[in-house]
Amino acid sequence: MSIDAPVQAARDIATRVLAPAASANDRAGTFSTDAVRALGDAGLLGLMLPADVGGRASSPADFAAVTAALAEADPSVAMVYLMHVVGAAAVAAAPPNPRLRAALADMAAGRHLSTLAFSEAGSRSHFWAPVSRAVSANGQGVRISAQKSFVTGAGHAQSYVVSTLAPDASSPTDSTLYLVPHDTPGLSIASAWDGMGLRANASAPMVLDECAVPPELQLTADRGGFATMLEVVLPLFNLGSAAVALGICRAAVAATAAHLRTARFEHLGATLGEALPTLRAQLASMQIATDALGALIDDGVRRMTTPDDLTMLRVLEMKAAGGETAITVTSSAMRVCGGAAFARHTGIERLFRDAHAGAVMAPTADVLREFIGKAVLGLPLF
Repeated sequence: MSIDAPVQAARDIATRVLAPAASANDRAGTFSTDAVRALGDAGLLGLMLPADVGGRASSPADFAAVTAALAEADPSVAMVYLMHVVGAAAVAAAPPNPRLRAALADMAAGRHLSTLAFSEAGSRSHFWAPVSRAVSANGQGVRISAQKSFVTGAGHAQSYVVSTLAPDASSPTDSTLYLVPHDTPGLSIASAWDGMGLRANASAPMVLDECAVPPELQLTADRGGFATMLEVVLPLFNLGSAAVALGICRAAVAATAAHLRTARFEHLGATLGEALPTLRAQLASMQIATDALGALIDDGVRRMTTPDDLTMLRVLEMKAAGGETAITVTSSAMRVCGGAAFARHTGIERLFRDAHAGAVMAPTADVLREFIGKAVLGLPLF
C-alpha cells in the first residue's frame, strides 16, 4: 500500500459498507460482520502489525486517519476497529512464540478480530486496576475467573486481551495480560448490549469462569501488565478515541451544513443558511472546534512518533478533548438543525448519542483531567 492507500481504503469501505447500514444497525443494535469482513479484506486489520507477520507496519498517523474516516460513517464500527488495533498491538508487544505469531498472521490476513477486556465492575473507570486474580495451574498456565464490563465486539471477536491480577499480586497494579481465545471453555457473554450510543459495537459484559490459559498465551511477565497498559495500550487507545471523536465532529459539521444549504424559508425565498446569520455563526464555531481537535491529534501523533517531554501530556489531552469536543459539536448540531435533527431526518441524533460515549469510556474525562493536572504540576500519575 502507498502512504495514502489505507485511508483511501477506509473511505471506500465507509462509503460502500458502513454508511448504507449505519442507521439500521444502530436502531437494531446489530454488529456489522460485513464491516469487519471488508476491513479484513482490505488489509486494515493488520494496519500496525509488523511486516514479518504480514502486517502493514503503518504509523500512528495512518491509524488516526483510518479510524476517523470510519467514524464519519459509523462510530460503532470505528470503535470496534480501534479496539482490535490496540489489542493486536498488545499481542505484538508480547515475547514471540509460535502460537501468538499464528494469531498475528491471522489478524494481518483479516481472519482474526481481537479486542480488549480490561474494565471490571469493581474497578470501573480505573481500567488499569483489575479486581480479578489469576490462579496458578501448577506450571500449566493459569485459570482466570472474572466479570468484565463493556467488552467491545463481545461474542464476535476471535480473541480477547484480558487483564487480571497476577497470582502473587500485592498491589492493584500488579496485573498480567493474557490472550484468551473466543472458544475457551468457561468464556461467555453475560447479556446483550443495549446502550444509548455506539449501539452497534456489541460492547457487552463478559464472564470468565475458571478459564484455563496456557503459558504461551501469557502476553506479559507476571505483574508486567500495568506497564504494557501505559506504554502500549493507553497511547493508541487515546489516539483512536480522539480520532473517533474527530470523525463524529466532521460528520456533524457536514450534516449541519447540508441542512442549512437545503432547508428553506419558502416565504423568504432563501435557505436557512442564507437567512439566519446566527446559525452560520454556530456552524463556524463547530468547524473551529473540529479543526482544533484535528490539530491537537496531529500534534499528538508527531509526539508519539518522536517522543519528548510533552508526549504523555498530549496522549492524555487527546482523549479528554476529543470526548468533550464531540459532545459540544453534536449538541450544537442538534440545536442548529432543530426539529429535523430531533426527528432523526439528518443522522445527527445518532452522532449526538454516539458522541457521549467517549467522555464516559475509561479513562473518563474526569480521570484524565486528574492525570493532566498532575502532569502539568510534575507529579507522578500513580
